[in-house]
Amino acid sequence: MSARSEVLATFFHGLADPNRMRILELLAERPRTVTELVAELGLAQGRVSSHLACLRWCGYVEGSVEGRYNRYRLVDERIREILALGEAVVRDNAERLTSCLVLATEGDA
Repeated sequence: MSARSEVLATFFHGLADPNRMRILELLAERPRTVTELVAELGLAQGRVSSHLACLRWCGYVEGSVEGRYNRYRLVDERIREILALGEAVVRDNAERLTSCLVLATEGDA
């Protein structure tokens, strides 16, 4: 496997968690604080912060200090495009995606 393929797989692995995807969708609407994300997602603050740390590390989001809050936003507008393209693929292939036996067994590994 080439280094390029491995890095590309890592890029998609960063998007592979449903909570990280939801965070990106929310940030695609507008910048938000951790408090706002916790309220929207119904997750513990520590869990949201962990997902944000991953998304920051991958270069998808950045935080800026505003008073006593960190406000997060998408770093790259192409993330919006990726989300929209992913949504279109899901719409066209939802049944196949939800019944894929290979992906189902990878999640158990």
